[in-house]
Amino acid sequence: MMTEELSALVAFAAGLLSFFSPCVLPLIPSYLGILGGMGLAGSKTEKNAPQTTPARPHLLLASASFVLGFSAVFITLGILISTTFFLMGGISEYINWASGIIVIILGLNVIFDFLSFMNYEKRPFLQKRMNSALRGLPSAFIAGIAFGAGWTPCIGPVLAGILLLAGQSGSTGRAVFYLAVYSLGLALPFLLSALFFDFFLKHGNWLRPHLLLIRRISGVLLIIIGIMILTGRYSALNIFIQGVFR
Repeated sequence: MMTEELSALVAFAAGLLSFFSPCVLPLIPSYLGILGGMGLAGSKTEKNAPQTTPARPHLLLASASFVLGFSAVFITLGILISTTFFLMGGISEYINWASGIIVIILGLNVIFDFLSFMNYEKRPFLQKRMNSALRGLPSAFIAGIAFGAGWTPCIGPVLAGILLLAGQSGSTGRAVFYLAVYSLGLALPFLLSALFFDFFLKHGNWLRPHLLLIRRISGVLLIIIGIMILTGRYSALNIFIQGVFR
């Protein structure tokens, strides 16, 4: 079985790649701008004051609430998947094969984009009616839930890979841990972008020419995860990685 250290590293890297994916990174300024408006709710003086950028304390609080929202969705999915796998323990070998093949196909699709139905996405958080209705930190939490539940093209394949990987762990506790680490990988750059919002707006464009490369790296990571699930060669891969970094 794969060691927890290697699983955590893979999950964290997947979270980072999800943040820097082509359908998430370009919209981060929009998310942060709306979250800053949510965080201002309840503060009359700052709410009515003209601002070119969100007030940092309010933006950080709203962003933290948003992060907790999508983390709750991912962790809940991890619990459901691991429980399902446990209940289907008698056919675990077939589940490994199916899960590995699915993750490999998802990885290939991230690189070559041949599954058109995966390009359908929902962005309820950015819809105008929600933008006008959402106010306050609880609403930022709900928006995070909407983000976690409705964003499929980029986060979906990578998240599916981590969910299936967590399902192989054999323990609900470990599955929760892996999904929490994945959420941390996605949340950390998000919170740093909120903390250094002005800097991110000014210098964030330098990453855009590299988004295709990031997408391909995400696909390769998914293929590696799929092969690991399909073959169960966790220990061999772990020994190899330890030899490289020794």
